[in-house]
Amino acid sequence: MNIKIKKQYPEFTNMVMPLFISVFLFVLPYKTALMAQDFDKLRDEMVEEQLIKRGIKPETVLEAMRTVPRHRFVPENMQNNAYIDSPLPIGLEQTISQPYIVAYMTEQIEAAKGMKVLEIGTGSGYQAAVLSYLGCEVYTIELLEELAVRAEKTLNDLNYKNIKVKCGNGYLGWAEEAPFDAIIVTAAPEKIPEELIEQLKTGGKMILPVGPVNSLQLLKLITKRNRRIIETNLAPVRFVPMVE
Repeated sequence: MNIKIKKQYPEFTNMVMPLFISVFLFVLPYKTALMAQDFDKLRDEMVEEQLIKRGIKPETVLEAMRTVPRHRFVPENMQNNAYIDSPLPIGLEQTISQPYIVAYMTEQIEAAKGMKVLEIGTGSGYQAAVLSYLGCEVYTIELLEELAVRAEKTLNDLNYKNIKVKCGNGYLGWAEEAPFDAIIVTAAPEKIPEELIEQLKTGGKMILPVGPVNSLQLLKLITKRNRRIIETNLAPVRFVPMVE
């Protein structure tokens, strides 16, 4: 059919095709810009409704949550839900934490520029991106190689430079890069791993959920003071289990 039209009306084909291409090239960036604008609005609403109203105070953390594109860290078919008040599946029976939990854990360790932070459970890479935006030097470990590779690609695509991703056993931490100013654990062990406490600097903080699989856990803040460990229970939570 296309061949027949071209033979009968060559001038029609030659005129319409460039016009079609021009319109397509015009509409595509417009649509992309519109989507980006919508995501910006959704991020602002997320910060106002889910974070500020629940007591997240540091402006640096709020700015990071307004800026880091959470929708880039979830599967494409979930992007429209990226800013809702809920964890989301990212494949391999893993999840990305709800925005409030990410902001709350970041706030509790007092993440700030120049801090050296270990993250256990890279997942999609979103928590690492938030820490990176705040100026932290981030070392993140993911047990599942597919997730580690995917997260590293996403972080590189978004030009986050101060993050190192490693595929490995989170229970062992990252001894060769220790000690750390802070540690964030985004999967739940049944008890606090001693290796992670050892890799925490004196004066450092670690936040992690602790508790049995398929049950509510307690989010705990661990502060290391000389030879003392101060343990504070923060809130009941539900995380995927931390696996050796």
